Amino acid sequence: MKRREFVIGAGVLASASLLADELPKLAPGAVPGDAPGPSPAAVPLAIGHIDVHHHIVPPFYAEALRRQGLERVTGVGLPEWSAERSVALLDAQGVRTAITSLSSPGVWFGDARAAAGLARRCNEFAAELGQRHTGRFGSFACLPLPATDAACAEAVHALDVLKADGVVLLASNDGVFLGDARFDELMAELDRREASVFLHPNLHPSSGELGLAAPGFLLEFVCDTTRAAVNLILSGTLEKYPRIRWILAHAGGFLPYAAWRISLANALPQFQEQAPLGVMSYLRRFYFDTALAPAAPSMAVLRELVEPSQLLFGSDFPFAPQLLVAEQMTTLAASGIWSAQALAGIRRSHALSLFPRFAAAGEAVAAAPRFEEESTLHWLGRSAGKPFAALAQHLKD
Repeated sequence: MKRREFVIGAGVLASASLLADELPKLAPGAVPGDAPGPSPAAVPLAIGHIDVHHHIVPPFYAEALRRQGLERVTGVGLPEWSAERSVALLDAQGVRTAITSLSSPGVWFGDARAAAGLARRCNEFAAELGQRHTGRFGSFACLPLPATDAACAEAVHALDVLKADGVVLLASNDGVFLGDARFDELMAELDRREASVFLHPNLHPSSGELGLAAPGFLLEFVCDTTRAAVNLILSGTLEKYPRIRWILAHAGGFLPYAAWRISLANALPQFQEQAPLGVMSYLRRFYFDTALAPAAPSMAVLRELVEPSQLLFGSDFPFAPQLLVAEQMTTLAASGIWSAQALAGIRRSHALSLFPRFAAAGEAVAAAPRFEEESTLHWLGRSAGKPFAALAQHLKD
């Protein structure tokens, strides 16, 4: 994979992104030689968008939330959802396929057995939805984390029996972030299957103690994603389990903007074993969806950080209502960041690399990149340099 230097102006772009929602329209700023991309309505349904961030709220799940006193989730009222509403959204916006998932708070409410039962019921519901609407729905199976044993069992059943397209994992689970060693058994199962994992934010318990006026979804959600992604790198999870394909919701939260700063961990001896190829190398393995982050500032940073093939379309329906989904599509196309070819990839072909079963007859599908653990040659070179690094540190001290 081609590597690019991260732009020095990322901090400026990060600040500008905070203003994006206040702007009525962003100037296109067209890239020389780029042709304008087609509008969503112009995309034939047979080769329409693939939405990797599309939530379902089964009636029994909504009732389970209400029994927990959760009428609102991260500051947002629980949206009304039905399969018919999702299909109507897909048809209206030129989306061929949506890969469904549960949003925060997932299925964990403190009891492992109850969480496992609710996860199984939700995953069977999602599988039946896909069977009733052939080609229109895939699914990311939910798992009852932090109960690792139960999560492993459900992952095996969902991927091997229900034929789910991957799993959805919350960034933090009962306060424990992904990358924690207690989840290693699950990571090993997912790695063996080269599973796609949709990483969605949760509301960490500490967020409620901050006393901020902002509802959780505005700020704390993107913090949760960022913390989990960094922990996956610095804990060595991405190095140990390189065949898992991670999709970060909401353009990765703050991760793209803080990438250079996070890469300073390369200079810290305690992370040499966990991230031997360098932080940026692992960070560029992530896929990023566009949900609630389609505007030019966010996209400009991602353009400089990762290859366009790492970008996937996401809507966040039904938490993002239909009008907002349409606005996101328009904003993405009008940002001036992406060429017509890149836009077509974001809308569809990049996702097909991960989920080739949704390809139309005769449609070309590029293979997704495969990563391996640190090579022996690289390890030998790194090991040979350790005495010099130790000596330099000794002289410095």
